[in-house]
Amino acid sequence: QVQLVESGGGLVQPGGSLRLSCAASGFPFSNAAMSWYRQAPGKEREWVASITDGGGWTNYADSVKGRFTISRDNAKNTVYLQTNSLKPEDTAVYYCRANLRWASYSDLTNYWGKGTLVTVSS
Repeated sequence: QVQLVESGGGLVQPGGSLRLSCAASGFPFSNAAMSWYRQAPGKEREWVASITDGGGWTNYADSVKGRFTISRDNAKNTVYLQTNSLKPEDTAVYYCRANLRWASYSDLTNYWGKGTLVTVSS
């Protein structure tokens, strides 16, 4: 019953902002590292950002560094991606993924939600 539900996407002008959310269920969220990925039309899915289980460490792809911020609220089982200074090249479907290094959840990284579409255009 692992479920990942992305939301918050939409149409935004260049320079605008969106806050993306990923609501998770079916696994111990507070023990899982979380990541955001995106897939642009005609492109392979690429990693965007990651955050550790407690939120103490974050990492970002060079293309979004300084503009995007990943965060989490373990009480709400939700991970966020604040996207600022959006560019047309940020247009993509954004997905979240969980990773928990417990044997009983070894397949957790295989789960993807339907994603949320971010379109950056004038």
